Amino acid sequence: MSRATYSVQEQLRDGRPIKIRALRPDDETSMLAAIDRTGTESLKRRFFVTKREFSDNETAFFMNIDFVNHVALVAEIDEDGRTAIVGGGRYVVVESGRAEIAFIVVDAYQRQGIGAILVRHIVGLARAAGLKQLSADVLPENRAMLNVLGKFGFRTHGMDPQVVHLTLPLL
Repeated sequence: MSRATYSVQEQLRDGRPIKIRALRPDDETSMLAAIDRTGTESLKRRFFVTKREFSDNETAFFMNIDFVNHVALVAEIDEDGRTAIVGGGRYVVVESGRAEIAFIVVDAYQRQGIGAILVRHIVGLARAAGLKQLSADVLPENRAMLNVLGKFGFRTHGMDPQVVHLTLPLL
C-alpha cells in the first residue's frame, strides 16, 4: 500500500474503532472543524502559539502533501453516524534522511491512545521510507506528548527554556 492510500483500522483504549489514514486534499473542511474543536492549550502545544486562523500559504502547506517529503495521517472516528477527524500526525523531511514530526488530538479524544497510535504509524512510515532520524520539538509543559514520544524511544537531544528537542534514530 502506498503512503498516499495508507489506511488501517485501530482501536482506542475503550475498544472503539478508529481509522488511521492518509490525509487527502478534500479533508480541508474536516481538518478546520477539528481545529475549531481543539482547546486553546492544545493548539498552543501543537503550534507553540494559539492558532485558529491559517493563511492561504499555511493551509496549502498543511493540505498539499506529497507523501515523499511531507507525510500526514489523520485519525477518524464515527460520531453518531458521521465521520470526524479527531487527530493528526505528520512528518516533514528537513534534510536528507531526517524529518520533523508533529501531532495534535482534539481535546475530547485525548488520553485515549490516539497520539500513541499516530506516533506508531508515522514512525513506521518513516522507517519504510528509509529515513534515518525523526525529531520533535515539544513544549516542556506538554508532559503527555513527552511521555508518548519517550515510550517510542525518543530521547532528549537538547533543551532550552522554551522547548525540548527530541530525536529518534531509525536505523
